[in-house]
Amino acid sequence: MMKILIVGKGGREHALAWKGKQSAQVSEVYVAPGNVGMKDVAHLVNINETASDELANWAEANQIDLVIIGPESSLVAGVADQMQARGIKVWGPTQAAAQIEGSKDFAKVIMNRYGVPTAAHQTFTQVDEALSYLEKVGVPIVIKADGLAAGKGVVLPQTMDEAKACVVDMLEDNRFGDAGARIVIEEFLEGNEYSLMCFVHGNKVVPMMMAQDHKRAYDNDEGPNTGGMGAYAPCFTAESEETAIAVKTIMQPVADGLVKEGMPFTGFLYGGLILTKEGFKTIEFNARFGDPEAEVILPLLESDLVDVILTMLSDNPVPSVAWQSGYCVGVVLASEGYPEQPETGYPLKTVAVDESINMIFNAGVAEKAGQLVSNGGRILVATGLGETFDEAKAHAYALMKAIETEGTFYRTDIGHRFKG
Repeated sequence: MMKILIVGKGGREHALAWKGKQSAQVSEVYVAPGNVGMKDVAHLVNINETASDELANWAEANQIDLVIIGPESSLVAGVADQMQARGIKVWGPTQAAAQIEGSKDFAKVIMNRYGVPTAAHQTFTQVDEALSYLEKVGVPIVIKADGLAAGKGVVLPQTMDEAKACVVDMLEDNRFGDAGARIVIEEFLEGNEYSLMCFVHGNKVVPMMMAQDHKRAYDNDEGPNTGGMGAYAPCFTAESEETAIAVKTIMQPVADGLVKEGMPFTGFLYGGLILTKEGFKTIEFNARFGDPEAEVILPLLESDLVDVILTMLSDNPVPSVAWQSGYCVGVVLASEGYPEQPETGYPLKTVAVDESINMIFNAGVAEKAGQLVSNGGRILVATGLGETFDEAKAHAYALMKAIETEGTFYRTDIGHRFKG
């Protein structure tokens, strides 16, 4: 029997720990640092998710058999590199491979080099050059901070004045600090956006079902961009023709390209895709499981997650991965003021769930006098399962209505683009 360590503290890590605990091969699940809302499925380890040396020391001392890394911050901090150096099995890319998310410019270079369809783009560090490029291409346009900005470094200005202000904001006024010292300006693509996660180890690529995330804070896709206010799956099943095309044209070429570049990718590779009139194009790559996509995809995974990962890491052929029928809808409960200035410290309700139709995955929570309280922008994800999309959505929102409390808000239209 194995001991596994999940690195991270949010809803994604709660979902990974919950799924890991179900494995027939696992005896103990640890999460570092985790949050108090996941202590029913895992032992909490009080080590920061970016403390790579300390995490590796602890994993080695406690004879951890497998480490699964959740957040991008841990990957960019080199947690996977440290685990590899100690001979500990780790599911997550090295610092070098994690550049596919850590630098938008690096991702574009890889896409261009290996023929992966994406938006026309240019990279800038100087305000005047960026402004003259804007004048040439016009709006609407997409402006991205090159580095990690916790899912908030992408702006879609609709007017030229907004676009110019955004360039100055990032490059001159350092809105995103070092992450925005270099920006990528790219064409605005029309179409529906999808999240495609794949299990990847070197040239081995195994797709999951596609999900759809909802980034804007408020209903009707209004308000500021966030880390994600909810998601649903599947938009396309893992076995669908659409998924096969996206793997063949986007995910496999990038995995193969990173091998050729001498930085093979291991872990969850996330493709942020858009289905245009010309087919799938790539908006971005992430080097880890999406959040809140993890919370709606993992409940539908029928296969043993740990078994799939171990098979991927072995010399054996790619595993066949089984999925449940039906749908999962996840709705984020957020703190008032999120994403700019979340108000925290509000008591949260304790609600019993029936895991055949519902799950709660905790993210920004803490404990105060024995009571769970809000402790972050995104507090939790309430999920609903159902044989039909409408049934899954009804289960998710019935649970959310039972949970909602003072100092919180949520979107009421998750899945509004569902086509059936």
